[in-house]
Amino acid sequence: MAAFQHQRSQIVIQPARRENHGKAEGYPKGIAVVSRGISIRVPRTSRGGGGRGPTPGWPGNGGGGGGRGGDDHMPSYGERLRRYRLGLMLALSSVTMLFVSFTTAYVVRKAGAVWDPTSNDYVSNWVPLTLPVRLLVVDTFILLLSSFVLEFARRRAAEDVALAPIVGMPGIRVSASHALPWIWTTVALGVGFLGGQGYAWHQLRLTNTTFATSTSSSFFYMLTGVHAVHLVGGILALVYAGMTTWLHRPPETRRIVIDVTAWYWHFMGLLWIYIFALLYFAR
Repeated sequence: MAAFQHQRSQIVIQPARRENHGKAEGYPKGIAVVSRGISIRVPRTSRGGGGRGPTPGWPGNGGGGGGRGGDDHMPSYGERLRRYRLGLMLALSSVTMLFVSFTTAYVVRKAGAVWDPTSNDYVSNWVPLTLPVRLLVVDTFILLLSSFVLEFARRRAAEDVALAPIVGMPGIRVSASHALPWIWTTVALGVGFLGGQGYAWHQLRLTNTTFATSTSSSFFYMLTGVHAVHLVGGILALVYAGMTTWLHRPPETRRIVIDVTAWYWHFMGLLWIYIFALLYFAR
């Protein structure tokens, strides 16, 4: 919108010119001539983009078209998502350090030796563990498949946020949540993985291999058990995300829960591959 042209009057005081023996254009000598000059301010083109921002002191600190409106102290959707992702990174760093310490203890204990008076030398007392490899491979496939399914859910949740403004418009038929079927599929696959883990422990117990049988079996139960506990946390978060529709939560909340849980779930999948490789190749 172009700005209005403003005119400004200026008073200019000029000394009289001395012409014709001291007279200046009919004025007496020494008389100052007062003339009016007109200056025109250069017109400016105002930049568009909405109205004013928030005005301090007004109720709610709301603004015009250019302001965000509402409560400025409430973080936006993007800011909330960034904060939760940052918190997830901090949590995963602690989980990483936990399993690094487990790995260090595993390697040191496996390389340890005790003195054998019979052979007059140090010998290893590490007893290799016979793993149910086929069952663990099936569990690995289930967990990787669930990770791919949850990635679909994460992308569909982002689409739900984009379509949220037009869901309630007359004549427009849009599903309120495209991510829900993928979420419940991931939950089912996660429960299937935990069931496979329980069955693997059951197979070891049938061979009289318990937590206290040997050091290698202790590490197997500890590593897989701690991983399973962390995976249960991811399943509970997905169950909450699946219930947000019935709890009348906005799609932004569901998208944040699914996004953070998806990255957590992907990390759990990579961590399981690492644990399986450690137990298999470092037996």
